[in-house]
Amino acid sequence: MTTSMEYRTLGRTGLKVSALAFGCGDVGGLMVRGAPADRERAVAWALELGINYLDTAPSYGSGQSEKNLGRLSAADLADVAGALTRSVETSLTLLGIPRLDLFHLHNPIGRVRTDRRLGVADVLDAVAPAARKLREQGKIRFFGVTALGETGALHRVLASGAIDTAQVCLNLLTPSATHVVPAGYPAQDFDLLAMLAREQGVGTVGIRVLAGGALSGETARHPIAIPAVEPIASGPDYATDAARAHAFAPLVKEGHAGSVIEAALRFAISTDAMSTVLIGTSDLSQLEVAATAVAKGPLSATAIARLRGIWSELATTR
Repeated sequence: MTTSMEYRTLGRTGLKVSALAFGCGDVGGLMVRGAPADRERAVAWALELGINYLDTAPSYGSGQSEKNLGRLSAADLADVAGALTRSVETSLTLLGIPRLDLFHLHNPIGRVRTDRRLGVADVLDAVAPAARKLREQGKIRFFGVTALGETGALHRVLASGAIDTAQVCLNLLTPSATHVVPAGYPAQDFDLLAMLAREQGVGTVGIRVLAGGALSGETARHPIAIPAVEPIASGPDYATDAARAHAFAPLVKEGHAGSVIEAALRFAISTDAMSTVLIGTSDLSQLEVAATAVAKGPLSATAIARLRGIWSELATTR
């Protein structure tokens, strides 16, 4: 297989990252439950394809695949600096490296703190200063957040200038980080969050670009994939997302893409407001499919226009 990897700038960090990033988490499961030889081949193949962004965390494999570096519990908030330092040092030890290029806080963000979310003040007044200190100590290069939670709060955090990067939810079912969605659309409206990130110089990492696998249109899971996936910012459950994925079949029938999966991957890279898109895989063939799709480049303007019609239909048939 021969592909040509595109590289994009990760916001103000200046880092050049591959348009396709390799996830090492629990959803796909290859790097958690795959055979050791398959894991080694997957990483080697990813590097050969030109992928230079690998996403990992101490918590991967715990059964809570959505966790990422630096998730803070309520108890951690009593000592934010200490909690972040411990998380970073755990990662450095596990990875056997002296410094992390990028450290992401995973907690969802809301206007105020709840038992499930950090408040804007927590992020800007406690977490960001602690991250800056870690950077001064040479333990991390850049700091980012996973941009999930309340839309208004996420906009405030990304507009603050305190954040280098953001993991942004973007897929065919949840396109609102980069596209205006019609009234009544059945998914969270992120109100063009990725466009704001671009304006602020915040590097963006697209997550859930295949909606956890639901955009395959199938509810059956790969044997080594996580058995059940909770939707993020889309439908009420995985089965609903998988059913809605069939709405995008016209993209294939009309020749815009070879499959809905291909369309989903190409949609995610169709804007320069997205620096890289992260995928998790269950086997090597899925990595090949993703790399081949991304190598075909963004969807055409005609395909994007067709998508707007499909989103309008989803808004009226929800």
